[in-house]
Amino acid sequence: MPVSERVLQVEADGGSRGNPGVAGYGALVRDPATGKVLDIDAAPLGRASNNVAEYSGLVAGLTMAKNIDPEARVHVKMDSKLVVEQMSGRWKIKHADMQKLAGQARAILPPGRVTYEWIPREKNKDADLLSNEAMDAGAAGRTWVRAKSGIRVTGATGAGSSAAGSGKTDGKTAGEPAGESAQEPMHEPTHEPGQEPSPLPVPAAETGGPLAPAAAAPTGGAGADSAGAFSAGRTADVGTSRRVGRLHHVEIWVEDLPRARRTLGWLFQQLGYAVSGEWSEGTSYQGAGEYLVLESGPDVGAGGHDRLRPGLNHLAFHAGSRADVDALVESALQRGFTVLFAERHPFAGGRSHYAAYLEAPGGFEVELVADAAP
Repeated sequence: MPVSERVLQVEADGGSRGNPGVAGYGALVRDPATGKVLDIDAAPLGRASNNVAEYSGLVAGLTMAKNIDPEARVHVKMDSKLVVEQMSGRWKIKHADMQKLAGQARAILPPGRVTYEWIPREKNKDADLLSNEAMDAGAAGRTWVRAKSGIRVTGATGAGSSAAGSGKTDGKTAGEPAGESAQEPMHEPTHEPGQEPSPLPVPAAETGGPLAPAAAAPTGGAGADSAGAFSAGRTADVGTSRRVGRLHHVEIWVEDLPRARRTLGWLFQQLGYAVSGEWSEGTSYQGAGEYLVLESGPDVGAGGHDRLRPGLNHLAFHAGSRADVDALVESALQRGFTVLFAERHPFAGGRSHYAAYLEAPGGFEVELVADAAP
């Protein structure tokens, strides 16, 4: 059968809160001629890395495209430079888990019919929203529900589509890869954490490994009613903001920016943040939702930071296992950090709270919290 002149556009994304941590993917197929969404898919992945989640989104998107029109050409848009470059053949795939997922993706459609394009994160918002819905579902211990998604299918798949008869139902993933699933939790160190804030509330009691900061929504007070309404199944219109009350970013002003980059910036990256912007007077670090900024400049007053004065005392981060915390402390000490409350370390916060309280050069305090002991 000759190749169809039809072109389908796949948009895919994935994320991991903790990297590895609570992970999920999202993907959609769009008609590039009309802009209409032809199909959507998302699913939680348990505990997995950011790269595994992004590849899983690609596999799901290509599967949907094949179901819609197995003879169409497919153009894939993703904000993962790693996946785009590897699937385009310009970067080698060294890790076995990534090789497996890349092989699954290449087996779905003939490689000559699929092209790849990197796009900035802000132009991949629909797939990002789907992946965050999947992560929210995974954090809550439930499946992603297609009917409650903020992304709606707005176009007909057209003649030759097998999607209409695929038997998809709410609570099931659309276009889920057959056989050995890409949802299998695998671990891959990554330099690409960072998705935009989740569009749905995240329950305060999350499981599945360390999560990035600001992963939990309030459980009491005025915010609880709103969160409860959404978790009960309320669906907002597309484009409606559901991020109220979530941490957006933290900006830290410093006197010595190069030193802050070498110390706090280094620590942020060890915890899974990635440099997302750099200019003469600052650097931003993107996390799994929120981002952090180190900034200097003429408006920064003299005198340095004093954690004991009124204001912000410290930032606390999930840091993995106790061994992970210990390793981070050892490396931090070599970069000029000091251990606070050394006589009670690592239980300065209580006998059941394994954490390191560190002061960075410049006076900023950070707390590295270990996972709860089983």
